[in-house]
Amino acid sequence: MSIKAISVNVGKALLVSALFMFLSLIVSIVDGKDSAFVALLISFVITFIFGIFPFIFVHKTPTVSLHDGYLIIFLSWLLSFIFGMLPYVLWGGEFTLMNAWFESVSGYTTTGSTILTEIETLPRSLLFWRSSTHFIGGLGVIVFLLLVLPQASPFRLRLTKLEISSLSKEGYRFRSDKTVRIIGGVYFGIVFFETILLMLGGMSFFDAINHSFSTAATGGFSTKNNSIAHFDSVYLRSVIMFFMLVSASHFGMIYAVCIKRSFKMMKSPVVKFYLSFVVIATLLISVNLFFSGQYDSFGTAIYDSMFQVISYITTTGFGSADNASWPLFASAILLIAGFHCGCSGSTTGGIKIDRLLIAFKCIVRDIREKIHPNSVTNISFGSQYIPNETAYNVLLYIFAYVFILIISSIFLLATGLDASTAFSGSLASLGNLGPGIGEIGTMGSFSGFSNFAKFICTIEMFLGRVEIFPIFAVFSLIFSRRK
Repeated sequence: MSIKAISVNVGKALLVSALFMFLSLIVSIVDGKDSAFVALLISFVITFIFGIFPFIFVHKTPTVSLHDGYLIIFLSWLLSFIFGMLPYVLWGGEFTLMNAWFESVSGYTTTGSTILTEIETLPRSLLFWRSSTHFIGGLGVIVFLLLVLPQASPFRLRLTKLEISSLSKEGYRFRSDKTVRIIGGVYFGIVFFETILLMLGGMSFFDAINHSFSTAATGGFSTKNNSIAHFDSVYLRSVIMFFMLVSASHFGMIYAVCIKRSFKMMKSPVVKFYLSFVVIATLLISVNLFFSGQYDSFGTAIYDSMFQVISYITTTGFGSADNASWPLFASAILLIAGFHCGCSGSTTGGIKIDRLLIAFKCIVRDIREKIHPNSVTNISFGSQYIPNETAYNVLLYIFAYVFILIISSIFLLATGLDASTAFSGSLASLGNLGPGIGEIGTMGSFSGFSNFAKFICTIEMFLGRVEIFPIFAVFSLIFSRRK
């Protein structure tokens, strides 16, 4: 283990947070040094000092080993959570120590759950910092894995196999440095173009950039108590819906369509399932809402249903309507969307459609082999064949995901929550979804959860954002060293 390599790379992650704290500080100065000025100033100084400190003693970055890569990823996220909560704690208000931790973890993991009941009481500088944690976390979740790990690392290859599909293969057939540029270019492009289009619809620059940060990261933090419902504009909601759909698509596909003018990857079974599910779920929910008397207009029911389906399947979590009173059938459809979520190679959370389809094909193959014992059946995925090892990794991940979901739901039930709130809260946290159903729906918050329940949710957010196994790998390394 190289302490120098670990400290330098973790320092880089902290400096990124320090940069956005500084930008938030500028927002505070522009607003006449609002109430968060001192909190942001102290937070910036502390984070910057800790981030720059390793570079004083390490003049040449050492080579990163496999074990170092695990620890760098783990510590970069963990310390970002800790330093990211400083502005909240120092500002006060609703931010107790646990609430500040919850909001910081939710921001960096792009979950979008909140403990706030009055978002609009926060100064603009703190709102900008809150959205900035989404922006940092959304880009970092993929780029850290590509930047930190050695090119020929077997760990890199194993991580790639966890996300493998024909869509992922076709999207990133480049060297690591070019892949990072593609991801960064698409990510910044989404933020830039969405901000411009939102401003053209009458949204202020401040609100536009904050909501663009949240959309690109599929996070969900808003500057308004009522989320997107605050903006009574079909145009603004349509722009946000479009960019939510784009942000949960494979970034390699977006690059191919926009730069190379290639629509080949649009024929992928992942894309077809993704878009088909949105259409079918929208129709089912809108019919349910209309005939249950929730809406007088079928057109309005369709529009709100589509927005919420897209918001849940992309794990963005924005709200165009309060779904706390929606029928159980409609809520169940939304939870299904939040279970499998969007495509691999994007900033979305959840299991990912790729894995779900591969698992389904594994079941079909197993049934065929039982009917025809002497046959040899390969798993085809589009134009690609999925190796057995990859299929095994996918099934293993889904098992681990469901196991953690069940255990954490039981822990939340033990805190006194009802079954629907406990399960949807657990699903919303592990899938980095944000809202659940009922009191933690699109217009609700996690403020009513006990400190223990909030802590359980933050562990799930962390596990879901780094996709479980890197965390297990770190603890395995720690225990193996002790032995």
